[in-house]
Amino acid sequence: QVQLVESGGGLVQAGGSLRLSCAASGRTFSNYAMGWFRQAPGKEREFVAAISWSGGSTPYADSVKGRFIISRDNAKNTAYLQMNSLNPEDTAVYYCAAPRTSRSAFFAPVNKDEYAYWGQGTQVTVSS
Repeated sequence: QVQLVESGGGLVQAGGSLRLSCAASGRTFSNYAMGWFRQAPGKEREFVAAISWSGGSTPYADSVKGRFIISRDNAKNTAYLQMNSLNPEDTAVYYCAAPRTSRSAFFAPVNKDEYAYWGQGTQVTVSS
């Protein structure tokens, strides 16, 4: 049974930084891509970033490109999302996710329908 547990959320002022972590268990972490999504109140869950199992592909949403960095440590079964230059529009619950299947070394899906496993989410609030 795959389990994903996010941590690292909190309250930060605009311009600040946070690093989210996603600890995975239940299968061989290094064989699978990972993704981060977010959902603000009244809005649909949206793609933020993804990383292939090799780390060789890291697509980002346009809204976070240049500010957020996704990474993974396969030895620790953990994925990270470093968030810099945060602004109030980044306020949301952030979720990590993993797809059901393992594909190529550059498979890093941006569509949430590709993901079968989700964490419980961690709240990020950015004050102005």
